[in-house]
Amino acid sequence: MQSGALRFRAVIIFLTLICVSASLYSTFFYRRDRKPSAEWHAHAPVSLDTTDNVDTTVSIGQSVSQEWEWVTSHNLTYPVRYSSRAITTRKVPGLRRASLTRIEAPLFQDFHTVESVLDVKVSATQVLELEVPAFKKEPVDASRLSFGIQTTIKRLEDSVPQLARWIANTGAKLYVVLLEAEGIPVNTEQLAGLETSMQNQGFDVTLFPAHEEDTFPQRYFSLVNIMYQHRTFRTQWVSLIDDDTFFPSMHALLAMLDKHDSAEQQYIGSLSEDWWAVQHYGFMGFGGAGVFLSLPLAEVVDAHTDVCKNNLRSSAGDITVMDCIYTHTPTKLTPVSDLHQADMHGDLSGFYESGRHHLSLHHWKEGSVFGKGLPMADMHLVSDICGGCFLQRWQFGDEMLLTNAFSITTYPKGHLKSGDPNEVNMDKLEETWNSNMNMRHSLGPTRPRLVLEEEKVQYSFLNATVCNGGVRQLYFHTGVNGDLDTVLELVWKEAGPE
Repeated sequence: MQSGALRFRAVIIFLTLICVSASLYSTFFYRRDRKPSAEWHAHAPVSLDTTDNVDTTVSIGQSVSQEWEWVTSHNLTYPVRYSSRAITTRKVPGLRRASLTRIEAPLFQDFHTVESVLDVKVSATQVLELEVPAFKKEPVDASRLSFGIQTTIKRLEDSVPQLARWIANTGAKLYVVLLEAEGIPVNTEQLAGLETSMQNQGFDVTLFPAHEEDTFPQRYFSLVNIMYQHRTFRTQWVSLIDDDTFFPSMHALLAMLDKHDSAEQQYIGSLSEDWWAVQHYGFMGFGGAGVFLSLPLAEVVDAHTDVCKNNLRSSAGDITVMDCIYTHTPTKLTPVSDLHQADMHGDLSGFYESGRHHLSLHHWKEGSVFGKGLPMADMHLVSDICGGCFLQRWQFGDEMLLTNAFSITTYPKGHLKSGDPNEVNMDKLEETWNSNMNMRHSLGPTRPRLVLEEEKVQYSFLNATVCNGGVRQLYFHTGVNGDLDTVLELVWKEAGPE
């Protein structure tokens, strides 16, 4: 009987071999003539060409370049079920992202049972080509934006990889007010070291020690002062965010802001998804979703700093900003529903698996099915290959659904099958979270949650890495009732030129 430690070592070796095998996929990628695109709508059916099956074996003696330390936190044991699929993406000008795209072909065809790391065989299967909307790959110019965060230095350090995915090397400025912990000032040498480290990673960032006498809402409010006073001739918008606010596409965010005249006073944000919070806290931009003030509005708020900062009615910074705006200007909130506060708690699978467009995501640090924060930076890697395909949904056959970079789910009781008595409307968001909240104004229409392992089997995103010019993803499901643990792999690459 293997010890637990030996099992983990074996699984680590097995999974590192998968990245090596990804390089073999490129040998089998060749172009097929595409069929004409189907009409693109909310549920676009697509008939897909595939390449022939090709089998290849990776020797256990091959060198491996990566160690998967994250695997040791998951209770994987042999034997393990494993399957893989290679996907090429082809950019199609004028194509719009659908809520759900139906594919006739299955996503996975062959499963291997790996009895031991000494008997690993990794097969390259048929290659799928998926059409995705054309997207810009050139660096975005976001120099008209400034972002402000107030947090602790530890939380900022934890957030750097995620922040780097959307703000680094964009020209957007980032200003952060820092504490060591509530009531404990930050070490200035540590602050300077972190600032230099972030600048070396492409951030245009300035870190500030918090004023010791300032309370939480006062520190939050002071971000408006800092951003306004550090404005440049390019600055048009200042934005207040949390350290766990994530913008999947800077291009999309700028496109939204460009619909609003930044020369006028503008207050843009999103309400909480929880109607109770709206009723109790006000018709305001909730901070985690991202709050955007045009420069003319920021000027007014800055001019009333003393009275607004020192006459607080709440311990929440976003309420303080709202009060200042509503007291001293006629400007009212312009709500943007694609910005998300994500005020739900517990399992947010239904939110992420909805297929809806997200300009911002929040609370990704709170947890996932594995009991820790979502690996948002790794999840987002696939956007380098297919742009807005992050969290996009594809249905394969009548039973399997891919929510890109979040989950692969199967529905064994016919919930995806057209005409089946158990068919569900996938346009409706599944209520998987804990609380019984009134969210019709924000997330409706919704539907009741399905019973996991009976009505819905979820293979959760585990990890992703850049590998041989593509992005390799792993999804994982813990076996129940004696079933084996399962690891599913997707390797994404861009299709070659026409």
